[in-house]
Amino acid sequence: MAQSFIRSPSLSNLSADLPRTSATISTIFGSNLKFAEIERTHLRRSPALKLKASREASGLTQELAKSKEKSMGETESSCDLFNEMKHRFLSFKNDNYLENLEHFQNLSRVQAPKVEMALKQFMVIACADSRVCPSNILGFKPGEAFVIRNVANLVPPFENGPTETNAALEFSVNSLEVENILVVGHSCCGGIRALMSMQDDVNSSSFIKKWVVVGKNAKFSTKAAVSDLSFDQQCRHCEKESLNHSLLNLLTYPWIEERVKKGMLAIHGGYYDFVSCTFEKWTLDYQASSLKKDCGGYSIRNRELWC
Repeated sequence: MAQSFIRSPSLSNLSADLPRTSATISTIFGSNLKFAEIERTHLRRSPALKLKASREASGLTQELAKSKEKSMGETESSCDLFNEMKHRFLSFKNDNYLENLEHFQNLSRVQAPKVEMALKQFMVIACADSRVCPSNILGFKPGEAFVIRNVANLVPPFENGPTETNAALEFSVNSLEVENILVVGHSCCGGIRALMSMQDDVNSSSFIKKWVVVGKNAKFSTKAAVSDLSFDQQCRHCEKESLNHSLLNLLTYPWIEERVKKGMLAIHGGYYDFVSCTFEKWTLDYQASSLKKDCGGYSIRNRELWC
């Protein structure tokens, strides 16, 4: 059986298959043209059009080349970043892991081994800000601190329901049995600035706003106390005020308050000023705060400034 091939007809082939009479009319893109005229138009070549097409093709080629170069540049940049990360990891492995192999092997079996130094086991709640890594600024080593980081280092009250922050609190207090909880705030906090900028009556779909509203009581007390100061100064005041409200919120968790009451757990606040590189540390006085917490008061002891 002879094979048949279907070819896409060109305009000139169509005109050859049909009678070339002036009566032969076809509607092409809404225009009535004779096939002979179509054929002549199709065959005619315009130097200006050819030049324009050539320029457009050249421009497109250049754009594609630039796009390719940009893509290759971004890929190389990404590779450079991960090469640097790889170098840091291998440095950690050679300079830390292998040098302290026994310690890391103990850590592989249990998260909270007996800490050899006098430092007691810590639970640290810090901001997600990349400038305030607790392990970096406070020198925590693996196994010494259970760390949770969130926007503006906030602790929601118990009645707010589950979040990753109170899930970490439950695990560190009830399972790891940490002896200290340290909430660390810092200067120039974007989360606190967002809190202070919020309109009180705005019902926003923003995840950030829905989270930082946890600190609304700190905002209200800040506005009441220092409304005559500049916005930047109010934000700085609120950065510390929100810490104390978070410390009080910790006491709304029954299993935290119980251990604090028995002297098995202490609650601390810390404020890191990375502009002047100072660290302020204080401890919540449970006896005084338990009497005042219903009215938003608190008492601080053991206040220290490290500079």
